[in-house]
Amino acid sequence: MLVKKAIFPVAGLGTRFLPATKAQPKEMLPVVDKPLIQYAVEEAYNAGVREMIFVTGRHKRPIEDHFDMTFELEVALEQAGKAELLDVVRSVKPHDMECIYVRQAQALGLGHAVLCGQRLVGSEPFAVLLADDLMVGSPPVLKQMVDQFSEWRASILAVQEVPPEHTRRYGIVDGTPVNDRLVDVNRIVEKPAPENAPSRLGVAGRYILTPGVFHEIASQPRGVGGEIQLTDGIASLLRREKVFAYRYEGRRYDCGSKEGWLQANVELALSHPEVGASFRSYLGGLTL
Repeated sequence: MLVKKAIFPVAGLGTRFLPATKAQPKEMLPVVDKPLIQYAVEEAYNAGVREMIFVTGRHKRPIEDHFDMTFELEVALEQAGKAELLDVVRSVKPHDMECIYVRQAQALGLGHAVLCGQRLVGSEPFAVLLADDLMVGSPPVLKQMVDQFSEWRASILAVQEVPPEHTRRYGIVDGTPVNDRLVDVNRIVEKPAPENAPSRLGVAGRYILTPGVFHEIASQPRGVGGEIQLTDGIASLLRREKVFAYRYEGRRYDCGSKEGWLQANVELALSHPEVGASFRSYLGGLTL
């Protein structure tokens, strides 16, 4: 069973990056030379996903424009003989990739955003990717998870060990180890205090979910922060279906924070084929 559809909840306001996000979506903030949303879409595409479902809000038009054809730009590059740049522009949206946009009229939480994609997903398994979490792995993190889903045919949550003082930032899972990377989840708690956290395994911004989760989300009362939480829907799903937590191989940058976004820019710049060597030399010459 292949995962062909992915939901990208991109309706958030990005207040932590004001004023940079006053007139542009936080998902369009660049890391080196690509916006955050493109990293997430490329990760999904490389995992076999072909239908990208963006749950948007007001002021998110630049995301639609980014994945649309830019006729004037392509003609200008073609006439200037800039074939390499033309290839870069055209590679943003491969021909076999479909982009669909659905509006989340009210910011009622991540669970509600996922629910907005229900009609488009239908009765298929699907992925959820949070563009704020830039994930770097080989193979890509979502591809690792799709491989796990193919084996277990159950919902898979990406998790990582978090410091005790950070449990308030994550959904924390508890369960029985299946192997060194997989945990059979028996409960999940949204943003617990360190003394109440059942483990230190925090859910990162990648999910593969079965369509049964939609019913569970729709049945939830509003949870933490008065929002409809995806975590609560998954916790309810546990009563009916298996859910696994997967310790992915790779690095996650929390680009919802300024520090994480800066770290991503520095580390990805160092490994960039075009600027990596000169940037490393520049950093080496800094006197701090």
